[in-house]
Amino acid sequence: METAARKRPIHLGDHVRRMRTALGVKQSALANELGTTQQNISRIEQEEEVDDVTLEKIAGALGVSAEAIKNFTEDGPVFHIQNMNDNSGNFNQYNFNPIEKIVELYDALLKSEREKVELLERMLKDQGNRD
Repeated sequence: METAARKRPIHLGDHVRRMRTALGVKQSALANELGTTQQNISRIEQEEEVDDVTLEKIAGALGVSAEAIKNFTEDGPVFHIQNMNDNSGNFNQYNFNPIEKIVELYDALLKSEREKVELLERMLKDQGNRD
């Protein structure tokens, strides 16, 4: 009986794709930032191995560390994105729950729409009083 979970080998290209997608960056935008083509980014994301120099460049363009890409996981609802680009040597870690962000944005949109409806109702009421 095997008790230890079998670990899959790290597929760095897949980690690059998943990190890029989680950050909302399109292949073409990443390619533009790196001075290459979208097809080249697609090829990199299909490769199991990505050399350290390329990985560092991609990480820099995405604003994360190479280690964050190597260790990227979507297990659980909270992503931990490490940003080490603040030049002061301080370590910044951003934690967010994507579901909470969606709810927050939905609430803001709903509030905005309610304000629009109220404004339109007042305008119609004012126009009716003039006639």
